[in-house]
Amino acid sequence: MEHKLRFVVGAIQDAPWPEMIARWQRVESMGLDGLMLADHFVNFAQPNAPWFEAWTLLAALATQTKTIRIGLLTAIPWRNPAFLARQAMTVDHISNGRLDLGLGAGAPGAIDISYAMTGTPDWPAKERVERFREVVEIVDQLLRNPESSYVGQYYQLKGTIMNPLPVQKPRPPLMIGANGPRMLRIAAKYADTWNTFGGVDIKSADEMLALTRARNVQLDEYCAEIGRDPTTLRRSVLFYTEEDYMKMYSLPGAFEEIVKRYREIGITEFMFFYPFVPMMMPMFEQIVNEAIPRLRDTF
Repeated sequence: MEHKLRFVVGAIQDAPWPEMIARWQRVESMGLDGLMLADHFVNFAQPNAPWFEAWTLLAALATQTKTIRIGLLTAIPWRNPAFLARQAMTVDHISNGRLDLGLGAGAPGAIDISYAMTGTPDWPAKERVERFREVVEIVDQLLRNPESSYVGQYYQLKGTIMNPLPVQKPRPPLMIGANGPRMLRIAAKYADTWNTFGGVDIKSADEMLALTRARNVQLDEYCAEIGRDPTTLRRSVLFYTEEDYMKMYSLPGAFEEIVKRYREIGITEFMFFYPFVPMMMPMFEQIVNEAIPRLRDTF
């Protein structure tokens, strides 16, 4: 199965509402494929900085855009899975079927101060993954069916009604953020798109590329184990390391070289953040107006 290149911008919720509208409409006008928010209670790197709630803002921004796909990688510790499915269904309707639904296990409390701020339990790693599997199964089931029940170790649902069902059939595309083996197995079974960002401890662009290559191979193996054609699973990467951003926003041609390196290992969706400071904007425009069209022509 051939996947066309996709370029998605993380224009995250750290600006006033009028500026958020302007950012998202600007990116849409540039012909990019998607826009995403970040699902944290605060920006844990800068807890005192301005920050809007992700799903509320996503619904609002759906009304301010027309064609571009929208989404976020929602962290499962913050929401009951049935309510999350209904939120996703609602935004899919508000956006007229433009939602890409991302699910992730969430950063641990040692990294994300949101747990302490909100009194949310910070599950141990094993339980976090087990809960994540159940949440994925529930969300997948609820978005496909008008009525569902579910009995798991952590979540139980009885006669859960979904009316209306989402605009997109059989449900909005599901992206799963996964790095470790158990998470990758869940992605292999349920995801339409697998996404990775290397990990919060990854500093080197070469290390991130090597890890992504290894995980990509592992994902193919897990697909083979369950009889899934691995080409049906889109592969996605979020450029995360400081080294990548220093290069792509300062060196002409660097963005294309980074994309080509990942394209060689099977990645077809590339996520990168909207400029953090105004001085990055000229290079962002060059990337969008020149580099991305060349990449689309090449691949």
